[in-house]
Amino acid sequence: MKVGILYSRIRKDEKLLLSELRERDHDVAKIDVRKQRFGLSEPPEAFGGVDILVDRCLATSRSLYTTEFADAYGVPVVNDAEVAEVCADKVKNSLALERAGVPTPTTEVAFTKDAAMEIIEDFGYPCVIKPVIGSWGRLMAKLEGDSAAEAVLEHKEVLGHYEHKVFYIQEFVEKPGRDIRVLATDGEPVAAMVRSSDHWLTNAAKGADTAEFELDDEARRLVKEASDAVGGGLLGVDLMETGVDEDGNPTGYTVHEVNHNVEFKALDGVTDVDVPARVVDWLETKVESETDAEVST
Repeated sequence: MKVGILYSRIRKDEKLLLSELRERDHDVAKIDVRKQRFGLSEPPEAFGGVDILVDRCLATSRSLYTTEFADAYGVPVVNDAEVAEVCADKVKNSLALERAGVPTPTTEVAFTKDAAMEIIEDFGYPCVIKPVIGSWGRLMAKLEGDSAAEAVLEHKEVLGHYEHKVFYIQEFVEKPGRDIRVLATDGEPVAAMVRSSDHWLTNAAKGADTAEFELDDEARRLVKEASDAVGGGLLGVDLMETGVDEDGNPTGYTVHEVNHNVEFKALDGVTDVDVPARVVDWLETKVESETDAEVST
């Protein structure tokens, strides 16, 4: 098959994926989206002959628009534009999980500082405010009191972009110093890891310690339901434990986010699973399914 890798920077994740594809003698087209021109009806020349595109764009804006154009051209892309749109926006992400009945932290949204303060006062301290668009734990704040809340809200209110005028506020979940990242393909877990830190943010990008995690049946069920809720695909599902027993085993979970452009280098480094190989297995299955569908029509 011919696979087009959409990118703006080749990171370790992309190198792992490219290496696996080439080892299997697949034809690979590296497509730097910064150099492409996207017409309303005609795709870029770089898309020619591609069986499937894999979105690895670093910038959310490029990811959203490139996948939208791919869908318009009828070129299969992972993940598709609808999935990208839901996952990239925390409001849409939370709404999708709630509609599907997937447990997710209590969340409210406001459009003014005064309305946001009312939410914060009702939630009580601590609570969390997040940007509606963003990753790697950037621009998130744990609010511990009125002074901190007022300062953060005022700062966001005067920032230029309209996204900062959307106040996304969430309850603070007392997790046991860690959260769980699951890489899944259409809801089937590939591998999982815990990200542990003394800081309340446990993102690997923030320096959290990582270790392999064995999913129980409940976690697997939630990963499948969360994946289905946003439209499926190659996803990173983030879980938090809502409690643990005396042996440290989870007694419940909440899904706080599903990521459409998931990084997997840290996961590949801590698990015995060959993560890029499993991803390519899935891509091969996707292309085969697309081919069979075309033949049958």
